[in-house]
Amino acid sequence: MRLLRIVPDNTRFKIVRFRRFSYPFSALYSILTVVLFLTVGLNFGIDFRGGTLMEMQAKNGKPDIAHVRQTANAFGFGEVEVQEFGSGGELSMRFALQPGGEVAQQGVVTKARAAFAQDYDFRRVETVGPRVSGELVQAGTIGVVLAIIGVLVYLWFRFEMQLAIGAIVGTMHDIVLTLGFFLFTQLEFNLTSIAAILTIVGYSLNETVVVFDRTRELLRRYKTMPVEELLDLSVNSTLSRTAITSTTTVLALIALVLFGGTAIEGFALVMLFGVVVCTYSAMFISTPVLLYLDVRAGRLDQSEDAAEAKARV
Repeated sequence: MRLLRIVPDNTRFKIVRFRRFSYPFSALYSILTVVLFLTVGLNFGIDFRGGTLMEMQAKNGKPDIAHVRQTANAFGFGEVEVQEFGSGGELSMRFALQPGGEVAQQGVVTKARAAFAQDYDFRRVETVGPRVSGELVQAGTIGVVLAIIGVLVYLWFRFEMQLAIGAIVGTMHDIVLTLGFFLFTQLEFNLTSIAAILTIVGYSLNETVVVFDRTRELLRRYKTMPVEELLDLSVNSTLSRTAITSTTTVLALIALVLFGGTAIEGFALVMLFGVVVCTYSAMFISTPVLLYLDVRAGRLDQSEDAAEAKARV
């Protein structure tokens, strides 16, 4: 039985030459990401800001957003965010963190239930105090930083210096573009978002390792082939695998976005964007950067000889 080949074996796309477009695009996107991060900032969710989140569903299927907002603002708990989502008469209310600790936060829930229980079913209620939100921010930041450091250390030992630098550039590029997605869309950034970022880091690592393993193999086999032609060959030879992996992952994520519900919709959207970015990065960012690092078969051989000599000592 013949193996499935989405991309023919004799494909010879000139991938590396597109760096003239991909590099300016990624550079502009990264600059805008930094600007938005410093000016607008991330839309932190209840996990990191603290406060109270309530999701309700209208019993008659038609929520009155204006009435809910007016009633909630009259509670005296500050400005309340009221948003409709889904198509089944669902809405969410967000109350800012209240002074007075857990007792004040529970008071918000009690007052809201008394005002809306007659017309709405409460689907979800979350209350996060200032201490818990601060601890979550600290723990989440440390977790992401340690994970990224671990990945970078792995890449440094996994490949020779030039390939390792290229893989590190690609991984950091994917993280920056994913943060840009949060900033441009103002999608809520919470603990689920951190899980999505770490998953994207792993996916990016997987894509890069596959392409660079083939690059290293071809560098040893074709020592006189021009580097740009060899890099194109390494991407084309893994293109079928990349297409199958990306397509199946995207199809699964689209199903989660459409039918997974609001609880995982944000995670699925970020992952969907991340899969596209990681695939783009492995072909148009990480691989072309090897041209500027002057990667050559001779240098790889020298690096391996030096590593073996060091190990013998």
